[in-house]
Amino acid sequence: MIQVPAIYQIKITLDGVTPAVWRRIQVPSDLFLHDFHKVIQTTMGWENAHLHQFTKNGRTFGIADDELEMSDKFMDYTSIRLMDILKKRGEEIQYIYDFGDNWKHKILLEEILEAASDQYYPICIEGKRNCPPEDCGGYTGYAELLKVINKPGHPERDELLEWLGDDYDPEDFNLDIVNELLMEDDFGCLPLID
Repeated sequence: MIQVPAIYQIKITLDGVTPAVWRRIQVPSDLFLHDFHKVIQTTMGWENAHLHQFTKNGRTFGIADDELEMSDKFMDYTSIRLMDILKKRGEEIQYIYDFGDNWKHKILLEEILEAASDQYYPICIEGKRNCPPEDCGGYTGYAELLKVINKPGHPERDELLEWLGDDYDPEDFNLDIVNELLMEDDFGCLPLID
C-alpha cells in the first residue's frame, strides 16, 4: 500500500505590513524546503529575484554556498522536508526573502489533514492583498510607496506609478491565477535571477 503524506494547512503572513498580506495554503508534509520556497514565492507573488532562508529555533536552512562561511547552525535545505521542521499544529518557522529589503514571513502550521484523493497539492485556499513590489525598500519603503500612490497630486506619484506599472494594485489578490501557477513546473516559481 502506498503511504500518502499528510497535508499541512499553513498560513503565511508577511510581518510588518498593515493591512496584513497573507495566504493560506495546503501542501504535502513531505515537500522539500527548496520546493516550499517556490510555493511561497508563487503564492505571495514574489519574483524569486533575491536570496532567502528559513529559520527555526536559532537554526538557519537555505542554499549552501561554499564561498560563504557557514555557521554550525546552518543547514543546506535541499534534503530537508517540511515535516522535519514543522511537526505539530501551532508550530512556526520564519521565511526571510531579500536580505536587503528583509521581508520576514511567519509560517504557521494551522492544521494537519488527510489528503483528498481528488485534490492537487499544493493549493492556495485563501489570501488577502498583493505582496509589495520587489526592491521597494522594505517595510518603510513600502509604507511610503502606499502613501504616495494614494495621494493624487503628490509630486512623486506619476513617476512612482510609472515604475510600478499599470497592473500593480496593493489590494489585488487573484486566487485562481495563483492556483493555475502552482500547477506549472517549479510550482510557477520564476528561475532565480543571479
